[in-house]
Amino acid sequence: MAERELDAGKWRGYGQQQFPQGAWSVDGDVLRADSSGERIDLISRESFGDFTLQFDWRLPRGGSTGVLCRVDEAAGPAAHTGPALQLLDDEHHAEGADALTSCGALYGLMAPWHDQRRGANAYHSARITMKGFAIEYWLDEVQVIGCDLVSTELQERIARSRFRDYPQFARLATGHIVLRHRGTEAWFRRLRIEVSQGS
Repeated sequence: MAERELDAGKWRGYGQQQFPQGAWSVDGDVLRADSSGERIDLISRESFGDFTLQFDWRLPRGGSTGVLCRVDEAAGPAAHTGPALQLLDDEHHAEGADALTSCGALYGLMAPWHDQRRGANAYHSARITMKGFAIEYWLDEVQVIGCDLVSTELQERIARSRFRDYPQFARLATGHIVLRHRGTEAWFRRLRIEVSQGS
């Protein structure tokens, strides 16, 4: 299937029907989390199964955001169901000191394979691929994560993690994509998705 753009019309506020003006702004193909706005995540209007999501992202000094996949809004906060790609200014944010929550991590579960200390205030590319329960994260064309979410190893990691009390976490075959608003500015641009047939 052809690649599709995920422009502003493809997103709404988490738990809302409309795009959350004030929390996020739109400038052409750029979605920007406003640090002075309410902390409302963006959720895709569509659900996806297998896909490749590509985008550019930028953070200010000390900035933080994340992208979650296969989220079920009805199950509560996005982190109760969706595994997250951590995006962070590692050098100026406290979570950068822990490999499991550093930039490029499968948040709280797996450290990135390569140090991703990216400079703040510059755009970087990212790619997330999901096929079945196999997930890959790429930053600036370097693969930083690759694993099977339902493998014994990952299930053991989940059982020891902050996600252990959420039975649907990383277990859904389809779900929404979520862009996190963590109280700092964050920019996303050129969001596009290629969906595998049958998803």
